[in-house]
Amino acid sequence: MQRIKTDLLVIGAGSGGLSVAAGAAQMGADVVLLERGEMGGDCLNYGCVPSKALIASAQRAFGMAHAAPFGIAPAVPQVDYAAAQGHVAETVARIAPMDSQERFEGFGVRVIREEGRFISPREVQAGEHVLTARRIVIATGSSPFVPPIPGLADVPYLTNETLWRLRERPRHLLVIGGGPIGLEMAQAHRRLGSEVTVIEAQRALGREDPELAAIVLQELRAEGIDIVEETQAQAVRGGAGAIEVETAAGQVFRGSHLLVAVGRRANIEALGLEAAGIAATRAGITVDEGLRSTNRRVYAIGDVAGGAQFTHVAGYHAGLVVRNALFGLPVSAKPLILPRATYTAPELAQVGLTEAEARQRHGDRLEVLRLPYQHNDRAIAQRQTTGLLKVMVVKGRPVGASIAGAQAGELIGTWALALSAGLKMSDVAGMVVPYPTIGELNKRVAGAYFSPRLFENETVKTVVRLVQRWLP
Repeated sequence: MQRIKTDLLVIGAGSGGLSVAAGAAQMGADVVLLERGEMGGDCLNYGCVPSKALIASAQRAFGMAHAAPFGIAPAVPQVDYAAAQGHVAETVARIAPMDSQERFEGFGVRVIREEGRFISPREVQAGEHVLTARRIVIATGSSPFVPPIPGLADVPYLTNETLWRLRERPRHLLVIGGGPIGLEMAQAHRRLGSEVTVIEAQRALGREDPELAAIVLQELRAEGIDIVEETQAQAVRGGAGAIEVETAAGQVFRGSHLLVAVGRRANIEALGLEAAGIAATRAGITVDEGLRSTNRRVYAIGDVAGGAQFTHVAGYHAGLVVRNALFGLPVSAKPLILPRATYTAPELAQVGLTEAEARQRHGDRLEVLRLPYQHNDRAIAQRQTTGLLKVMVVKGRPVGASIAGAQAGELIGTWALALSAGLKMSDVAGMVVPYPTIGELNKRVAGAYFSPRLFENETVKTVVRLVQRWLP
């Protein structure tokens, strides 16, 4: 058994773990990184990257079939599903070197490709190694949650980890779960030529603003996706190519393939947390505002920390931990500045409080600004006028933004900055954006906050008349 002492031990080489390891090593810390699986974690290998690559293929197919409004003869796309999955694999391969063991060893990180397990509050065993560190960061991410539906274990089913092995297009894809992952993959496969049925136990996109979720769901249904809400999957049966999902109401949905996308669970089972005195719940490791666990030498970041499960959140956590673990600076995670996006078409994005949350918290002080996409010139030119931007404002400062529409994931960045930097609506209204762009929506909705204060205010009109009378 080889014993290793280090300044910082990072368990997990996903987005958050890699960010911590690279940052700490380049600033002079002695760093050891453990990874039992693929470098790059879920995002690179099974999540963000492959899903967006398949969505890109689906967008091309959809554009070919719907070109007539632009004066282009539409064509029925000849989809080579295996080649589309080849595009996915090529995309992952092109990005993989950025997350590779060799690159991080070049930063000075010692990479050990073993599973890490606590054997004491300060020691972690990884294969033939026992590691002791001044600080430890758990960044083991999450995995697809597979619900205990009777019969599910006896049929071939897909998750976001196994979907990318398919080379034959599903004839009819059944999706259990109407959240972001389920709906993104539902639309991608529909656009690539599959029949698709989504079965959701509650409300599809239930975490999002209902008004904006409805915009997205209406578009998905218009493309031919059958979305069945408030319908619990009660039993699964069948075999390869012929799968049935029976609901609590007795409905039976039949398809050739089944994708299970009902959420994710934190990867904590193999960590031996009890030996380290680290508390955890079903959601993940219990942490304070500074991302410390109940063992003060151990941090948890990203999905495993029990909060929002997004790659950019893990990166944000990583920056906080580096500041605290290396420099002893006080840090505090701020969940309300963290944006999220669902990459359907139209996209759906959120940062800060939704309208319902803002009304509950701020009551009569809240103002809600609304701007439909149909008033944006670029959206009109691109025939992407389905959409709505809502901004929640309290005393001249935004407290949340919700967007459904084209490029919502890009637009939300402005409001994420506004919340993070404590900007006022006047700051957003005062920025200059190129014309014509979808980005003008942000400036216009901010300007709408001031319109009634300027154009419907008799005091303002009186002042203007007086100034005009005295100007030479």
